[in-house]
Amino acid sequence: MELWSRRKFFLTSLASGAAAGTANLLSNVAPANASPLTTTKSAPLAPAAQRTKPLIISSANGLHALDKGMAILKQGGDTLDAVIAAVTVVEDDPNDTSVGYGGLPNEDGVVELDASCMHGPTARAGSVASVRNIKNVARLARTVMENTNHVMIVGDGARRYAVDEGFEEMNLLTDKSRKIWLAWKASSSMNWRPGIDSPEWKEHMTQLFNGDEKEIAFAERAIAHPPWGTIPCMAINEKGDISATTTTSGLAWKIAGRVGDSPIIGAGCCVDNEVGAAGSTGKGEENIKISGGHTVIEMMRQGKSPKDACLEALARIAHNYKGDKKKLSTFHIFFYAINKDGVHGAASLWKNTYDRSKHSTYAVHDGTEAKLMDCAPFFDDIGGDE
Repeated sequence: MELWSRRKFFLTSLASGAAAGTANLLSNVAPANASPLTTTKSAPLAPAAQRTKPLIISSANGLHALDKGMAILKQGGDTLDAVIAAVTVVEDDPNDTSVGYGGLPNEDGVVELDASCMHGPTARAGSVASVRNIKNVARLARTVMENTNHVMIVGDGARRYAVDEGFEEMNLLTDKSRKIWLAWKASSSMNWRPGIDSPEWKEHMTQLFNGDEKEIAFAERAIAHPPWGTIPCMAINEKGDISATTTTSGLAWKIAGRVGDSPIIGAGCCVDNEVGAAGSTGKGEENIKISGGHTVIEMMRQGKSPKDACLEALARIAHNYKGDKKKLSTFHIFFYAINKDGVHGAASLWKNTYDRSKHSTYAVHDGTEAKLMDCAPFFDDIGGDE
């Protein structure tokens, strides 16, 4: 009887303690209808935005594609539909060597693509990286988001998944990109160029590009300064819902399997439907190190304008090099952003674009027409890829 009493006492005490503990635990849980951000003093909610007009922005190479996205926004379509439609135009363009079909390949001569997307209203994301033989990877990233329980799929697994989902396989290397790659190989290896008994380099280039001086100049620039190719795109509709995507063929002549910032959620693409969206082009490694997309979002949450938020991200990159312009001049990077009020902005590390004779710009469509606008330069100097 005494043993039973002790056991009864122990079990009764245990049950009472568990109930009390549960009550204490539940008393600390926020109400079901509370926003998780309202419990975090360091990250206050942005003020509620007023109804805004549809807006879509991208890097400058998306200028001709924004009409496609704006048409969807004007019809009341989803913002993710709009940005995916816009970048798909660029992915399909064989003359854009930075994205999709015709993108410049890795060092093995194989085109590898990366992409990501975020849907603000549902706070979902999808991403793919190092994808071969699949052209429209922005759509593939969305398919990962919508049809799987994953956020990112990479490499051959991403290719096989794309095929299973009905995406068409194709060779992404165009004749133009192949010739530029051959010229790069010839410039970097004695074995991939004519011998000493053959014509000089200039004549070799003339033969390779059939005497097209413009193509020769582009190839020589790409060889000397391998470009980072990308198109980020962000949109907001009249309801204030925001989505974004970023798609790229990445750094030309990269090591096979190299992944930059474009498919990294919080770096090359970031959306918070209560704050805004951000994307980036340029040297992805530098963006990854500061979680640039997330940095821009958080700066806007604290009240900075999109332009100033982009400049803050660039300031952090410059700080990593202690402001050493000689080191910073070896690369270029850009940030683009929109906020909940439909305000947009962009900033570049240097005032020039990839073409040093031109000022860095980004594309904006406010419902009237697509136009280029100047990026705010962090350094008011010519630089990048020295």
